[in-house]
Amino acid sequence: MNQRIILKTCFIFLALSLSSCAIFQSQEKKSTSEKKSSKKDGDIKAYNKVITKEAKSDDGLFTVHYLDKKYFYEIPDSLFNREMLMVTRIAKTASGLGFGGGKQNTQVLRWQKKNDRVLLRVVSHEVVAADSLPVHEAVINSNFEPILYSFPIKAFHKDSLNNATVIEVSDLFGKDVKALGIRESQRENYKISRLDDDRSYLDTIRSYPRNIEVRHVKTYNASKPPSNKSTGSISVELSNSMVLLPKEPMKRRYFDQRVGWFARSQTDYGLDAQKSKKVRYLDRWRLEVKEEDIEKFNRGELVEPKEQIVYYIDRATPEKWRPYIKQGIEDWQVAFEEAGFKNAIIAKDAPTKEEDPDWSPEDVRYSVVRYLASPIPNANGPHVSDPRSGEILESDINWYHNVMTLLRNWFFVQTAAINENARGVEFKDEIMGRLIRFVSSHEVGHTLGLPHNMGSSVAYDVEDLRDAEFTKKYGTAPSIMDYARFNYIAQPEDGDVALMPNIGPYDKYAIKWGYKPILDKTAKEEKEILDDWILEHAGDPIYRFGSQQSGSVIDPSSQTEDLGNDAMKASMYGIKNLKRIVPNLIEWTKEDGKDYEDLNDLYKQILAQYNRYMGHVTANIGGVYEYYKTYDQEGAVYKHVSTEKQQRAMQFLQENLFETPDWLLENEIFNKIEFDGSVERVRQYQVRTLNNLLEFGRMARLIENETLNSEEAYGLLDMMTELREGIFEELNSTENINTYRRNLQRAYVDRMEYLMKNEQKEIPARYRNYINRSSINVSQSDIRPVVRGELEALENELQRSLRRNRNTITEYHLKDLLKRIDLILNPKQ
Repeated sequence: MNQRIILKTCFIFLALSLSSCAIFQSQEKKSTSEKKSSKKDGDIKAYNKVITKEAKSDDGLFTVHYLDKKYFYEIPDSLFNREMLMVTRIAKTASGLGFGGGKQNTQVLRWQKKNDRVLLRVVSHEVVAADSLPVHEAVINSNFEPILYSFPIKAFHKDSLNNATVIEVSDLFGKDVKALGIRESQRENYKISRLDDDRSYLDTIRSYPRNIEVRHVKTYNASKPPSNKSTGSISVELSNSMVLLPKEPMKRRYFDQRVGWFARSQTDYGLDAQKSKKVRYLDRWRLEVKEEDIEKFNRGELVEPKEQIVYYIDRATPEKWRPYIKQGIEDWQVAFEEAGFKNAIIAKDAPTKEEDPDWSPEDVRYSVVRYLASPIPNANGPHVSDPRSGEILESDINWYHNVMTLLRNWFFVQTAAINENARGVEFKDEIMGRLIRFVSSHEVGHTLGLPHNMGSSVAYDVEDLRDAEFTKKYGTAPSIMDYARFNYIAQPEDGDVALMPNIGPYDKYAIKWGYKPILDKTAKEEKEILDDWILEHAGDPIYRFGSQQSGSVIDPSSQTEDLGNDAMKASMYGIKNLKRIVPNLIEWTKEDGKDYEDLNDLYKQILAQYNRYMGHVTANIGGVYEYYKTYDQEGAVYKHVSTEKQQRAMQFLQENLFETPDWLLENEIFNKIEFDGSVERVRQYQVRTLNNLLEFGRMARLIENETLNSEEAYGLLDMMTELREGIFEELNSTENINTYRRNLQRAYVDRMEYLMKNEQKEIPARYRNYINRSSINVSQSDIRPVVRGELEALENELQRSLRRNRNTITEYHLKDLLKRIDLILNPKQ
């Protein structure tokens, strides 16, 4: 191959891959190559030839120019190689495509100049080692920063303040750059084939002092869109926020699972350990003591932090709700006082356009409660944090208008029996305002770094929640971060009890643990002090953290929506209150000239609340408590629920679910909201709990409990025998079997067939780190022998029962069950 062919080949390779070619040895040839490459992408021109007077310019982190339907970044030289955090969120979406504010991706980026191009590189902080250590070089070599995008340089701008480089960025957001679009899992779910360029566009780019905000609309061709299926596509508006990270990262505070906290992790190869080790550290705001206040702080006096946490209330928020949202934010003042700060967190109204025309909720300098005109009944509190240190840089709470519908439903169904203010479909403003304040406090807790603490509400005795004095002092749970909604336990005769949680003792303890400065100590050195703070409250359930469980509920003391330390007793009180609401439901929802939509909605809420009680109780059967501990604490981390409690749980289900709940079957309600459905509805609720009981993972835990803890434990055979005897109790009498019970008994046999024929399903790989489940090899376990034995016992009982005189439909039913069981036990080949 002669040199001309080699040169031509390398030129083509250079244009495609942007890498240099080894054949070019002399400086003269290299310069020629670079010049040719520049011509291909467009010569680097004089600044005023690229950014003309017609350009619309926006100064900020970078200066953004808009000209001839193209966007340009003017990047100061001082910002090359600085780390920036890019957060991709859905800004607007169609039905079924998530919700506004939903995070799609977070990554650290670095802008880098390389010859006549600017490279946008993705930086990883997952694997690290101190740069002073020899192993640092190995970490660098195994942590090469991939190039997300490459831009030809269009121009240079030199002035007295800073040199800058101009690139065009339209294609970065106009093309399908996957890291800046919707998640890969959504692409798979909706069968997305490609981006439709004709229906996609870059909408706006705005630059602020510390961030750049981009909005772009993406339309993807999809064969399985969740809505608007006739279009064969999905359209979303995406928001990309690029935030400059601090030059000096904040001091970390290391994570401990005994205190609930949002955290991030790194694998640190620089530690003095004989294996690679993950370190986890908290997401938290940078609250620091002013130099002039250090002596006061050391004396135990409250001081104001160098920088307060400030939340602005969106201009779109209705005037009457603003004070309540502000109160919810500033309710956390008492918790920060435990950490040594006063006025650490404050709420402000956003300035009007007249007061500050440049103010924007997208400016990363401002944390904002965003009020969204959306039918989604929800609120959420995401935050943006520095992956190097966990420092929270900004947070926007998304507040959807229809969260008020959610609050109306919860408050009605959980308290209307004892609370006149909850009776009706429209609450007084002061009542709704108090509920809004409650949700505001909860969501702010998330933005401070606190996850849900589902183990909180179990700290209070059920009977204490009927005590007015106790509840007014302590609320309904030790933490507002629990899903302990409203006091469904209190009875009409209990008087003026408190109905909801406040910032509680756990919240104050957690904020102190996460935020109180430990001066003159490194992150490693302060760990011993943090451990002591935990051990001060070890064993006290008020200060316990219980994580939120995904998939199966294994720990019954860490459930959503529950109250008190005994699910059976709490649910019994809850059902008593539902029984008081049902006969009054028509009266409490009526309004002349209105249809029965609200009656229908609130009746469904009653059913949903009833179903929650069944779930709370079911979790005790085969349940295992989890108490986070370290080696310096006595006692087991995992402990099976007592036999007595599991037996009471089974009895509760037999009496309150499997025996037909006639009190729910109110014909005066049915004849106004539906032409049929009551029979099927009862069947569905019974079957849901039945299948939950007869779930492979629960059966595995029952087998293990008996194996480890002897015959005194509540084992699989105990549960199966009690379940069969309760569901088929009519077989021991001449009683006819009604429609509801016949359906339940057939469901039982169907589930037993499922257990005989199926294996435990695999958890998809992408969910394995998030879903709780006890795994078992079904065919090699005791499950099928026990199921077979129970079916044979039932077969014998059915045959004996057929000899008793009953009505025709009951006789047909019993014969049908016998035939079904025979087909299960003796399948035809």
